[in-house]
Amino acid sequence: MGGNNDSQKAPTRRDVLKYGGVATGSGLLSGCAGLIESDTGSTPTDTSTPESTSYSVTMEPMGEVEFESVPETWVPYSGDYADMAVALGKADGITGIGGADRYYTYFYDELDGVSIDQDTIESSPEVRTKEQFHELDSDVHLYDPQMLINWFDWDQSDVEEITENVAPFFANLIFRQEDGWHDHRYYTLYGAFEKVAEMFQEQERYRAFAELHDEFISNIQKQLPPAGERPSVMLLYKQTAEADTFSPYRLNDMGTSKKQWRDLGVPDALARTGIDGISTTDRGELDYETLLEIDPEALLIRGYGQISVSEFRDTVLQKFRDHPVGSELTAVQNGRVYRGGFLYQGPIHNLFLTERAAQQMYPDVFGDVTSDEELFDRQRVADIVNGEF
Repeated sequence: MGGNNDSQKAPTRRDVLKYGGVATGSGLLSGCAGLIESDTGSTPTDTSTPESTSYSVTMEPMGEVEFESVPETWVPYSGDYADMAVALGKADGITGIGGADRYYTYFYDELDGVSIDQDTIESSPEVRTKEQFHELDSDVHLYDPQMLINWFDWDQSDVEEITENVAPFFANLIFRQEDGWHDHRYYTLYGAFEKVAEMFQEQERYRAFAELHDEFISNIQKQLPPAGERPSVMLLYKQTAEADTFSPYRLNDMGTSKKQWRDLGVPDALARTGIDGISTTDRGELDYETLLEIDPEALLIRGYGQISVSEFRDTVLQKFRDHPVGSELTAVQNGRVYRGGFLYQGPIHNLFLTERAAQQMYPDVFGDVTSDEELFDRQRVADIVNGEF
């Protein structure tokens, strides 16, 4: 599934524009003699080919992907890769997204000069078919192609057809590491971010973000209470509409959606219970009685990324309080039921979500989550995005 396709077919328009290594043998770009005959019989014009700007980037599962020039337009499947592109100053190039309902952009409102075109996202909010890829005609697709095969019934031939005739795929599904089909290498958040930065040729911006991130996490970790004084937490996905049940997540999974909880060193209440986290093949659910048997000190509920703290408490926490079993949970009685963060978080998301999580878990150290206390410099983030660093 390497990005520089070895097909023997004649090179397409995209081959010429994006895959320098594929098209060179055709003579379309070679400029062998530096001259092209005019079809009117006029004097030949000097058309010497300029120095090549092509480059290649290697990322699993695609392998080596070659680009003739830096992609200008892009479509991501999820908010993590969209956020990476925004962080790298490429927001203007988005053409659509695979799942708009899980791409949360309100954090950008706190960053001067950082935004993304909501009209474009709303016009193409679920890009998942070959027809849509052809219609958008983007320069790169920030999708793990194996995810398309395993989630949306694509064939390998579909992946190859879009790669050859539209543009390459370039992403790795990283938000969790519990899917059996994902037998290729995983990347950390910043490991994937570095690859995307290399693809966009924005390595300097990436390094500025990595430096900010490392300083931020190091400063927080220096202030954490001893391990024995940290609350045990259970991370769940919101209850189903049909029954009072919840889907569990495991914090020991190295997926990027749990990064903030690992960085904060919170103990997983599901450890040693034998309960596995949700995955493509495991859709297990826990009822209120099971939650009470485990009785974590804090509950983290996902699926409420767009609502405020007060809305969450008025709806989700109140529902626990109104339930005859849920109301007995220690976390409920102590008011320690919180929003659990996003499934798909990029580098900007992660800064805000780590700040939020630190204040949820350790309010005595970092301030209450409803306070105005800030743990990282918003202006520094905005400056990096805007190229002022």
